Amino acid sequence: MSTTDMRDISGIRGRTSNSPQRLFRRLGVGLLAAAAMAAVTFTGSGPASAAPTAAKPAAQPAAVAPSAVPAAPSGFTTTWSDDFNGAANTGLNTDTWRYDAGAGWTFGTGEIETMTNSTSNVYTDGNGHLVLRALHDGSDPATGWTSGRVETQADGFGAPPGGVVRMQASIQQPNVSTANGAGYWPAFWMLGAPLRVGVTWPGSGEVDIMEDINGRSSVFGTLHCGVGSGGPCNETTGIGSGERACSGCQTGYHTYAVEIDRSTSPEQIRYYLDGANYFTINSNQVDAATWANAVDHSFYIIFDLAIGGGFPAAFGGGPNAATVSGGQMNIDYVAVYNKTPDHGTNIAKGKPTTSSSNESAQFPASNATDGDVTTRWSSGFSDPQWLQVDLGQNYNLNHATLTWEAAASSAYQLQTSTNGSTWTTVYSNNNSPADIQDTNLNATARYVRVYSTARASAYGNSLYELALFGTPTSGGGDPGGPGQATLLSQGKTATASSSENGSFTAPMAVDGNTGTRWSSGFTDPQWLQVDLGASHTVSQVVLNWETAAAKSFQIQTSNDGTNWTNIYSTTAGTGGTQTLNVSGTGRYVRMYGTARTTQYGYSLWEFQVYGT
Repeated sequence: MSTTDMRDISGIRGRTSNSPQRLFRRLGVGLLAAAAMAAVTFTGSGPASAAPTAAKPAAQPAAVAPSAVPAAPSGFTTTWSDDFNGAANTGLNTDTWRYDAGAGWTFGTGEIETMTNSTSNVYTDGNGHLVLRALHDGSDPATGWTSGRVETQADGFGAPPGGVVRMQASIQQPNVSTANGAGYWPAFWMLGAPLRVGVTWPGSGEVDIMEDINGRSSVFGTLHCGVGSGGPCNETTGIGSGERACSGCQTGYHTYAVEIDRSTSPEQIRYYLDGANYFTINSNQVDAATWANAVDHSFYIIFDLAIGGGFPAAFGGGPNAATVSGGQMNIDYVAVYNKTPDHGTNIAKGKPTTSSSNESAQFPASNATDGDVTTRWSSGFSDPQWLQVDLGQNYNLNHATLTWEAAASSAYQLQTSTNGSTWTTVYSNNNSPADIQDTNLNATARYVRVYSTARASAYGNSLYELALFGTPTSGGGDPGGPGQATLLSQGKTATASSSENGSFTAPMAVDGNTGTRWSSGFTDPQWLQVDLGASHTVSQVVLNWETAAAKSFQIQTSNDGTNWTNIYSTTAGTGGTQTLNVSGTGRYVRMYGTARTTQYGYSLWEFQVYGT
């Protein structure tokens, strides 16, 4: 049986002047003809006097003890999950979720509800569940509905080449039936991340993991892809499972999941109900380009409880005078699991990371190496830009995986260096905007940087995670352990003899952001000092100068911040990025400048101290 589920959504990204957070509105372009739209404005079969029946609240299911998020299946690891443990009648964490508030007709599916961010429609129940609740007000069953629709902020959930991703949730569908549930349309689904930067639907991909309509106690699984009408994916119907029985899905929690498997040939999308695979789509059912554009990238997850629309209309229509108000979709947990090729340990995780710029303090360079695919680095909105990680020692590198946000780099180089100054390009991406990039490497380096020369959108380069793999050239050991140099200064307390003004203070030279700097007063001498918090053996100092550099300066150490020992001195400073191999011990390290190269002050983008 085919469906007429046609979530035709054109992603448009916008920004508000008072928030760095990416926002977007979806403007639907309805694919059904006028007759289909007429179906979703059905006013019910009964007279107006019978309409109050629709206002009776649905029977509320008994509170169910939440289950913990399941451990990852064999061979998988847990990438992300939410157990919805908020207090009773509270909204969602907007660092994790977005509310898709607005009139349902704007989604392009003929829905008639208005989605809100009110806790009347979207809330955690205090028992470990997210609740989406549809409410009706008034006497006309075709108007006056409110409900909830939410989606993840992160859109980096996907399978790398050779890997598998599994999206899974435990859900109780609305406790309604065909007698009182006409028009109800619960859904757990995901959209391709490229939609958020303007790649059109359905070419950007939509995977519907669970849908039911009209209280039928069913489940439908669907892939939307290709072009808006007809085409290789039979739109607006899509490639679907048809209706499958889902006994007890209105009265209890059931597990719905989908796996995108890029480790097999042909690639597959597999649909599961309570662990049983009930439907599979193979990549060779469509042409290679259609599949790659719709599937071989990241996604973001959506839960919504719609009322009315083309899909319910195809199975009898609704809502009508008997449709009950108050039906709710309860979600116990949602999880993303990944199975990836075994490249070994990610040696970039947690290592000192810097960048050419940051969009804001919310998106620092360190987010790209924190092992969390829901946080990201985002650069300024210009080319070129770079992100650099210091592995702490030289490695024989053999593999790299980059998980981009929708605002990816369409052209970049992976570059390596043993000293942080001289760079060698070891991989080039020459205009592929895919948001999951995976490549073998053959290089030896301590430093690795992503050097981007072109962006896939009008926004900055936005990277969820840079993962690197390899073995130490020393033959083993913990690269962050004893005997290995570690960046000691980043984020530590920094002070200075003076600052040009409040925009160029000492802490800006140790914040890991090469878009901020310390600048001194316009006299000699001047100094910048960092407190490492404890005594360390110092083996290297890296100074990243702005144009206003030091011609003559010393690097000094101290145990008490009062008595200083020179461990480096020059009267012929070169400016730029200077990497100095030194030998000293102390809790405090400072740059003591005695002569400037310009009439301005001493100006450092970054002052980095390495040691053990």
